Amino acid sequence: MNWIFGFLGIALLITGLIGQAFEMRKIRLAIYRDEELASVNIFANKKNFKWYAIIGAGIVSWYIAERM
Repeated sequence: MNWIFGFLGIALLITGLIGQAFEMRKIRLAIYRDEELASVNIFANKKNFKWYAIIGAGIVSWYIAERM
C-alpha cells in the first residue's frame, strides 16, 4: 500500500508541475508581448489553482506514503 501512495504522489506532483508550466506559458503569451516581462501576479491567476490543488494532493499523498 505504501508504494501505491508513493507512486500516486510522485505522478500527481510531476503532472501538476508540468501542467502548471504549460498553463503559465499560455497565460503569459495571451497577456504579454515578447519584449515585456511578466508580472508576479501571474501566479495568482485563476487558471493556476487547479494545478496548485494537484501539486498539493501529490505532496500529501507522498507524505502519507513516507509515514506509513
